[in-house]
Amino acid sequence: MPSPTKKRKLNTGNSKSSGLPSRGLEYFFSKQKENKSPNGEIPDNKNTSNEDPAQDQVMTDEEFARKLQEEWDKEAEAAGRASGSPAVAAPSDPPKSDKVAEPVDVPPTSSNPSVSPKQEETKSKGTLSLQSVTATVDTVSESIPFDESPLIFDPTKYIPQLHEHWAKDGGNASYALLTRCFVLINSTSSRIKIVWLSTNSISPPYISLELGLGGSAISKALKNVCGLDSRSLKAIYDKYGDAGDVAFEAKKKQSFTLRKPKPLTIKGVYQSLVKVANSQGQGSGEAKQRIVDRLLQDARGGEESRYVVRTLCQHLRIGAVKTTMLIALSRAFLLSRPPGANFPLRSADELKALKKEELAEVWGKAEEIVKACFARRPNYNDLIPAMLQIGVCDELLARCDLTLHIPLRPMLGSITRDLSEMLTKLQGRDFACEFKYDGQRAQVHCDDKGKVSIFSRHLEVMTDKYPDLVELVPKLRGEGVSSFIMEGEVVAVDRQTGELKNFQTLTNRARKDVAIGSITIDVCLFSFDLMYLNGQSLLDRPFRERRSLLRSLFTEIPHHFTWVKSLDATSQDSDAVLDFFKQAIDSKCEGIMVKILDNLLDLPVPSDGMDDPNRVAEELEESETLALPIKTKGRKGKGKGNINGDQEKKPSSRRKPLLATYEPDKRLDSWLKVKKDYSSSFDTLDLVPVAAWHGQGRKAKWWSPILMAVRNDATGTLDVVCKCMSGFTDAFYKANKKFYNDGTDEEPLDPNDVKQSEEKDGKSSNEADEDDSRKYKNVRKTKPSFVEYYGPEPDVWFEPQEVWEMAFADITLSPTYTAAIGLVSQERGLSLRFPRFLRKREDKGIEEASSSEFLAALYRKQEAKAPIKEEVEEGDEYEL
Repeated sequence: MPSPTKKRKLNTGNSKSSGLPSRGLEYFFSKQKENKSPNGEIPDNKNTSNEDPAQDQVMTDEEFARKLQEEWDKEAEAAGRASGSPAVAAPSDPPKSDKVAEPVDVPPTSSNPSVSPKQEETKSKGTLSLQSVTATVDTVSESIPFDESPLIFDPTKYIPQLHEHWAKDGGNASYALLTRCFVLINSTSSRIKIVWLSTNSISPPYISLELGLGGSAISKALKNVCGLDSRSLKAIYDKYGDAGDVAFEAKKKQSFTLRKPKPLTIKGVYQSLVKVANSQGQGSGEAKQRIVDRLLQDARGGEESRYVVRTLCQHLRIGAVKTTMLIALSRAFLLSRPPGANFPLRSADELKALKKEELAEVWGKAEEIVKACFARRPNYNDLIPAMLQIGVCDELLARCDLTLHIPLRPMLGSITRDLSEMLTKLQGRDFACEFKYDGQRAQVHCDDKGKVSIFSRHLEVMTDKYPDLVELVPKLRGEGVSSFIMEGEVVAVDRQTGELKNFQTLTNRARKDVAIGSITIDVCLFSFDLMYLNGQSLLDRPFRERRSLLRSLFTEIPHHFTWVKSLDATSQDSDAVLDFFKQAIDSKCEGIMVKILDNLLDLPVPSDGMDDPNRVAEELEESETLALPIKTKGRKGKGKGNINGDQEKKPSSRRKPLLATYEPDKRLDSWLKVKKDYSSSFDTLDLVPVAAWHGQGRKAKWWSPILMAVRNDATGTLDVVCKCMSGFTDAFYKANKKFYNDGTDEEPLDPNDVKQSEEKDGKSSNEADEDDSRKYKNVRKTKPSFVEYYGPEPDVWFEPQEVWEMAFADITLSPTYTAAIGLVSQERGLSLRFPRFLRKREDKGIEEASSSEFLAALYRKQEAKAPIKEEVEEGDEYEL
């Protein structure tokens, strides 16, 4: 949308060539003056003042609006003298900042009784008032100290003021309140201060409610609302690289608007998002665009605009994750309750008097209850109403227990490097080894009426994808079974022979609206757990018991439904376990899963069985990682400590008991996975990191995932082969972010590094101060010309200079990555499945990285062992 300045130029420039009168701002203003002129004369539309019309063409928006204001003040004063009423005083000169032009009501007068109320209203609407954009910011919300400790913050002090403030806008909580929280959250890394709504979603994953907005809709809205052209918008994006930051800057550049923004409310923004998600069919694109435009029009100030756009992009970038939200809820309901509720509270004064360990115990119990409830019923619409009634207590677990057709969050297995590490961890315990099939994990629900729901590992609905399973599942029930929830792996198979097919085959199956008659890829369900039976939860039963019920109460149907192949063993049966692992690999499985069979008391720690201190944090779920205990800091440089300066803890003489119960949404050593790509006996590749994205959740301040490339000797380029986000420790992430620094690293650069960078670029200190690029280290704003990549644009490009050794499971054909294209396929490059970082190759430069020819040779070697004819879209993103 052209700016008002551009409209004035178009109006004056085309008035002679067009037969129709120009209808810009001047036209409407002159019509208004025509209706209000005290002497009945009609002013000239082409010139609304005594000044030279050409001067209007070079006026800024602010100057033009000021000029109109001055003219209208004179008219109002003249009208007041003519009617005998006192003149309306002209407003004082507004501050010199971005302005908002809005109609201001002139107080009705009682001096002229002949004027009807309607005429009074007409007169009262006639003055254009300039108002600073900063004055539209919700100062009441801005003043609330959400960053205070929850033991100090007292919401009752601010509630009356907020209710009074919101009353004039309908009584709903303002979006500015939430924006204030986002701003504070984004400025701190403290988990304690991150306490407000930040889920970045509008529905649970099993309810399909996607916004379906592209970047073009947001760009168009910014141009429409802020009066920017494509070039200006691109310039801002190139500088900041984040859609929310672009909106912030664009809103600052917006000079004025003739429409007063309607304050956004939290409820209103949410309802708008739901409308966007529900817009379908013909005209839905235009309907979505109107909603997005209105949201940005009504956003007050830069911060509201920033977070409206980030919400639309579904990437808030505030560093808060699911666990943060659940912790915040648990603590909030310990300290406060809604009117009418009578559940017990903890006194803030009482809690402040507790020792740190005692306070952690109080918080921890409530947190575990809320986390357990959300893991069993992952829907805030179910959890929060129950909390509003009864608070955080044991009864909450009963209110939010397992329910048919609502998926629970699955239990996950911890990574082990190899079989020897696994045997060490489980020394002295009975365990079951199971084939880890190369398929898609599925959670299957069936009620007593035979209704079936199927969910993925990420709780997405897959019922329409597998109509053959929907038809099959009710037939599996044995005598006495009415309803159940079971878990298993859906694997592509040859229906005649039962031979397993790889995961690439399964990806070629349609995902939606699949008709049974059109199915060409058959599947078999390999079940491995039972969590619910005939209305009762089995989560607290040991795995041995759950497995026994699964195998005794359900009917096997060959090549359609069966149980995972398993072996019961102990750590003394290493030869049998190794042989079982080899069988799994030969059967085209990924490896094996190892699970504790029974609940045992704690056992002595074996002499060689200490847990690996370098356990990979990448493989931990956020629910486990963020709940890690805080280490006791030691004094730097003194005593015996680890690399972080922490005092070393004496090894315990007892091991923590491993439970054989099913623990939703937890990754524990009760389940271990050993995959073939983690074995040192398989090939590795030396790859070059070339780009990355900002991580999510707790990794938002680091680079993850990272694009990796191979060397192409024929063209002299680096060809991207995969994304990698596995195998990195927290220490590595921090060091890597400091090395590849885009200016957002928390620690400032070494002044010597800055000086060397300036000398290298041939710039003086003053020149470097004026150049923002001096903050950057080993990164680029644009893709290096010698890097071949055509996928989604990363957040940052690296200066290629390192070589990392990577492990992987398989090499697959890919239409996205160009590595080795033309060597094994004329249309497809090669990619890696399950790439995993092993180490930096300090002894190698990029000229010694693995080549495309070497990658192609490994692919041919793999094909000779187990031919793979099918292709995948992105082989490195298919871990289910």
